[in-house]
Amino acid sequence: MVQEIIKDIGDFIFIEHEIEKADAIMIVGGSHPELGEKAAELWKNQRAPVILISGGVSIKTGKFPGPRSKTEIYNKQYETEYDFFVDVLLKNGVPESAFYGENKSSFTKENALFAREVVNNNQLEMNKAILICKSFHARRSLMSYQMAFPNTKFFVSPVLSYDITKDNWYKTDYGIQRVMGELSRCGNQFVEDFLINKALLGANEYEV
Repeated sequence: MVQEIIKDIGDFIFIEHEIEKADAIMIVGGSHPELGEKAAELWKNQRAPVILISGGVSIKTGKFPGPRSKTEIYNKQYETEYDFFVDVLLKNGVPESAFYGENKSSFTKENALFAREVVNNNQLEMNKAILICKSFHARRSLMSYQMAFPNTKFFVSPVLSYDITKDNWYKTDYGIQRVMGELSRCGNQFVEDFLINKALLGANEYEV
């Protein structure tokens, strides 16, 4: 029984899609350079013509914490996640003309909402998008971006971080804390969104 629960949680939290050619590659805010490196790789492989960066500073600390890895390569003083990913993209061969972004968001839902503003302001087509995020952050990232882009089809392309995978998350205290924390946030952070959508759809109060 416990193994079934573990599998169900893993299937829900960890998402990975087969990538199709898209209108844009979207990077969810963070401090892992691997996210930007993967975006650059996909761009160079012509999976999408533009890259959209989201990310300001941490809502917890009010600043960018610095790169989580490869500090010998990405060694500047970055003010925001956006600044950091710009450096990652440039160092991996993506020209400035190929990316857009915002540097005001402080958490995942803001990443998505402010990305929507960038898309609208630049009149970018967004029928399909590749979403790059940390592997255990995949479900919440997808939910956030689906809410902000209801008419866009997303393909999640996750990046391994902290060695937490669908197959091992329950084997360490840290893995359990991160994944169960994500499970909780996938519920409590979206209550208002579902209530709004329920009202817009005209659902009855007790309708199942």
